[in-house]
Amino acid sequence: MIDRNALPACPVETTLSIIGDKWKVLILRDLFTGTKRFNELKKSLKGITQKMLTQQLREMGGDGLLHREVYPVVPPKVEYSLTELGKTLKPVIDSLYDWGSRLKEGRI
Repeated sequence: MIDRNALPACPVETTLSIIGDKWKVLILRDLFTGTKRFNELKKSLKGITQKMLTQQLREMGGDGLLHREVYPVVPPKVEYSLTELGKTLKPVIDSLYDWGSRLKEGRI
């Protein structure tokens, strides 16, 4: 879980310290549409390695942003979903989407 006492004083720096990695933002984007399995995420994230995806998912789970559900079947089935804390980042990601859309369309 996030150690609130260890967070930077600046709120922008705080947010970036949690989701500032390119892959974390894209993982959030994918999980806002619902629960995903590892291979679904890997397929959606062009260019990410299995090792990097595993690392990012572990960090996000450790920060309390996502939940990892392991089902006792063979082969193992693992699903990832956002926690309530993770869901609170939707307006942040929506703002990034809106800004990028406006820039691409020449509206800014």
